Amino acid sequence: MDAIEFIREYKTYLAEIEQVVKPEYQVIIDRMKNLDPHDFIKPSSWFQGAVNARGYVWTLFLNEKSKMIG
Repeated sequence: MDAIEFIREYKTYLAEIEQVVKPEYQVIIDRMKNLDPHDFIKPSSWFQGAVNARGYVWTLFLNEKSKMIG
């Protein structure tokens, strides 16, 4: 999966996470929805597949959750 495909699917991956996280973490999802994936994915970036791309978005979410919890 290249960067263009990741960028196209980014909101879909967020929607999947949104369906399974506790409501108190919705604020993180909302912030992530406002991020432009072009800001953290280089044009030369690639993933082995959708599973890896989803994992990357989950990692971004979990990093923000860690910051929130402190």
